[in-house]
Parts: sequence; structure tokens; C-alpha cells
Amino acid sequence: MHIYPDASVVAGTLSPDEPVIINRPHAAARAARFFATKFPGKSLYAVKANPSPDLIQILWDNGISHYDVASITEVRMVRATLPDATLCFMHPVKTASAIREAYFQHGVRTFSLDTLEEVEKIVDATTDADGNAAKDLRLCVRLRVSSEYSELSLASKFGIDIADAGELLQATRQVADWLGLCFHVGSQAMTPFAYVQALERARAAIADAGVVIDMIDVGGGFPSCYPGMEPPPLEDYFAIIHRHFEALPIAYNAELWCEPGRALSAEYNSLVVKVEKRRGDELYINDGAYGALYDAAHVAWRFPVKAIPREGDRSTELQGFSFYGPTCDDADFMEGPFMLPADIKAGDFIEVGMLGAYGAAMRTAFNGFGGGEVVVAQDEPMASLYTGRKDPRVSDNVVSLR
Repeated sequence: MHIYPDASVVAGTLSPDEPVIINRPHAAARAARFFATKFPGKSLYAVKANPSPDLIQILWDNGISHYDVASITEVRMVRATLPDATLCFMHPVKTASAIREAYFQHGVRTFSLDTLEEVEKIVDATTDADGNAAKDLRLCVRLRVSSEYSELSLASKFGIDIADAGELLQATRQVADWLGLCFHVGSQAMTPFAYVQALERARAAIADAGVVIDMIDVGGGFPSCYPGMEPPPLEDYFAIIHRHFEALPIAYNAELWCEPGRALSAEYNSLVVKVEKRRGDELYINDGAYGALYDAAHVAWRFPVKAIPREGDRSTELQGFSFYGPTCDDADFMEGPFMLPADIKAGDFIEVGMLGAYGAAMRTAFNGFGGGEVVVAQDEPMASLYTGRKDPRVSDNVVSLR
């Protein structure tokens, strides 16, 4: 994979007609070291955010030893990439065959669930051919919590209501060697209070069940930086989570886990796109709703953008633009506004930043689009929670580069 100084050199050298994904391994490594050294427990990378084997290897090399996998395909891929990693099957609804393969072939012992039926399925699938039930299951009951402080809700699909959690925790405790309680506050939680509220619900569920809890998993939701979404320092999240975890009625040696996806991967990728046409304040570009800009189209996510320098003078006045992607579908539209020079025109290149989370992972080949090179750049991402530049209130919010 070719290494370039920055996106402008990528555009100038390749003059690409298809989008180019830019990887920044140093940014992902820095994020991994931050979580590995500063979060007061274990950090599991949520593979769905970006399942790149290269990224997963970088995270492993920089201290991330546990991986949140949600399908048997992710189990196989991470196990093939990292033979010694700890894999945790955290999707609450799994096929029996996926559970069986994960347990017997890939050494998975940790499974998430939110119903009695799933408990029974896990027990049946991990019983061996001689009828011996597994004695080493590490089971995590997922509790439904609010997503009101997050930009994207995850409160509807999974998780047992607090009123029913006691019975499920008691039943799961009977078959589990090790019992955890997990939840997810939603994606891009913009305040640490999201976790305070969730941990208070966990406290109520534990008290009602009257069982020994060996692990609390606060899930994902740890944010990154986007236009209009600049969160507090991550240390604030870690500190308040740890304080409330310590006050829970759990085993004296209980573990604290988290499952960052976006926070570990967002800064890893950006994208160079080409402007094919301008129509007023609308730009037709060569990536969109069915590519790496899925979130910009479907959930109106405003990614940071900047125009690649070109020959001649460039307007210093910025203007808000919307984007159309390359397919024939009217839904291939990103409202923005994306702030770019007022004189931008067809043939210009734009870098779209912070696409490492769910960007590269969402690309499709719809309508024949979705190709393009992948390269490496050595410069900094367009925004970062790990370089010490985003929030002057925190003097130690820096992880050294290597």
C-alpha cells in the first residue's frame, strides 16, 4: 500500500476518477493506546464499526486484546487475523450453528443475550456430543437503557426491560460460570451523564435479581469529533463511569468493560472524492449514500470536509453545499451543509474526514460504483480527541506518537 504525505499529494499524484480511501494507521494506534492505558477496565473493539483486518491488527499491536464480534463471519475473520485475541459474541440474537461454531471451533466463551430463549439456545448449542453441558460459559445479560443523550439511538431493538431483568439474571446465573450485565447508551453519546443514567438502571436490576455480578459492560457510545458535535474529553467519561461502577452492588473482583467502535476507528479513514458537476449549491461527487457516505445520506451526519488545493487562486469565502452521489437514485443525496470554498467546481477534489467508523464498512457496489484505491497518509486526521488540540481544559489529553 503506497504511503503519501497527505490527501493533497494523493489527489495530485493519482488524479483519481474513483474515490480513494486514505488510511492513517498512526491515528488508530494512538486511539488504541489511549483506551488501553486510560479506560479503567477492558476495552473491546466493536468490529462492526470497521472490520478491516489491517485496522484490527493495529489495535491489537497497541493494546486492544478483546473484540466484540456480532456474527460468525466476524468471529472467523478476527480469529484468522488474531489467533490469541479474546472474542466476545455480543449480538443478543444468534443462530444455534453460529454459537456452536464460535464455542467449539474458535474458543468463544462470552455471549450476550436478552431473553430466556437465548439462554436455552446457548446452553443447547454448547453442549457436547456426549450430552455434557458447558461449564465455562461467560454470559452477559443486555439491559435496555435510554439513548436520549446520544446522536443515534440503540434503545429499541435489543435489551430486556428493567422490570423483567431480575428473572433473566437469575436464570442466567444458574448456567453461567461468570455473569455480566451489559447495555448500550446509543452511538455518539455527547455527555458522560448517559452512562450515569444507564448504570443507575443496572443498579436497580442487580438489586432486584439478588445475584452475584462478575462484570459490568458499559458498551459503546464513546464519541468522536464532527462538525457541530464536539464532545467533552474522554477522560471525563472514564472517570464518571469508574466512580459509579465502584458503587454498584457487585462482586469485589468484578470487571469493568467497554465496547468502543467509533472512538477507536473514526480517525483511521478519510476519503478523497471528485466533483463531477456543480448545480448551484449542489455538488455531484463520486461517492455517496451507497458508499462510504452512507451516514451522511441516511442519518444526516455532517462529516468534516476540505477542498484539495488546486492551481491558481482559491476563494477564501466558504459556502454550504449539499452532495449528490454517483448512482441514478434520488436517495443518493447528502444534505449537509458541507462548508467548502464558494468557487468550487467540477474537476476539484474534496477530502471528507472521520470516515473510519461505518464509512469504509458500508460501501457497496450498487449501480456499478464502489471501487477505488486504498492508500496510507502520514498527516493528522481532520479532527481528533487524542492529540490534545480539541479541549484545552485537559492538559494530559495526549498520547505520544511512536
